[in-house]
Amino acid sequence: MPSFTSASSPWRKFALIFLGITGGAIFLIWLFIVIVDPWGMLPLSPPFHRIPISTNARYSFPALAINQQFDSAIIGTSTSRPLQPRILNKPLNAHFVNLSMNSSTPWEQEKIFNLFLQHHPHPKVIIFNTDNIWCFHDPKQGSRPIPLWMYEGSPWVGYLKMANQYALQEAVNQFLWLIGLKKQRYGSDGYTPLLPASFIYDPQKVNHVFAEWPKADNSAMNGRIHTQPTLSRLQRIVNKLPKNTLKIIIIPPFSAEFYGDSGRWTDMSWKACKANLAHLAQTIPNTTAIDFALSNHLTQQRNSFWDPIHFRPFVAKIIMDGIIKAVLHQQNLPNNESQILK
Repeated sequence: MPSFTSASSPWRKFALIFLGITGGAIFLIWLFIVIVDPWGMLPLSPPFHRIPISTNARYSFPALAINQQFDSAIIGTSTSRPLQPRILNKPLNAHFVNLSMNSSTPWEQEKIFNLFLQHHPHPKVIIFNTDNIWCFHDPKQGSRPIPLWMYEGSPWVGYLKMANQYALQEAVNQFLWLIGLKKQRYGSDGYTPLLPASFIYDPQKVNHVFAEWPKADNSAMNGRIHTQPTLSRLQRIVNKLPKNTLKIIIIPPFSAEFYGDSGRWTDMSWKACKANLAHLAQTIPNTTAIDFALSNHLTQQRNSFWDPIHFRPFVAKIIMDGIIKAVLHQQNLPNNESQILK
């Protein structure tokens, strides 16, 4: 009977060498990823000065949420991204981080809030941005990936979660920044301009976006009942904060073209939501609710917005001034630009 021992031995040796080299290369790549730790969330992470590196803020913001240099936070969607911590810090005697994430659901906002509160049990100020997703929808997980291991459970799981192509890509980006070969794109306090600096405001393009945006529901009530399923979540979130934490709830401005006709479904839904937010503010200590979604000279002009819900920087400045004035003096801005909900 023929023997295959001598013939198979070279192949077996080759296979073992190949597997050893491949396994070693994979291990070295994984070691590179966890040492660079692009998102700064691993327990044994070297103390490099990392920056937010990922386009998806759900990966970058957990490290900002646990950062002890901040004592206050802004929670919201892209409609609160234009709020700048450096402008709010001094007047409100706080050190803000803007944790607003594009297209974030209330469920995702609660996750980042819980992480911030876990590491800052006595925050000075929390600003909650309650736009339309809080008044009309209750989606759970959003459309973008979220690394839940960064938000809850054991962070040691992250060492397993780093074995993927996205982690390698972001580790390379973070490494290039660490050695000075890449510019910082995203702000270290969470603030980054919503649109690139090179963007030139184009009214014709804005008009096109407005024309394609879903219109307000101007149908009759017909006995329908207004429900805001996420407001119970907001109340639960706010109730977690200490009494001496200043809690600010804002309704950001959006184009008055989309407020809906008076007495119709969209209009009445907004009014019901605002009334519920006012009640929430009245029942929770040290809470102020400010409504910027008013029909006025700002919201009635398209040139205040990039699209129906995203406002331009000069409007953001008015909002920040309004927050400061409302908190320090409990007054509304002139020209009907804001209203303290009572």
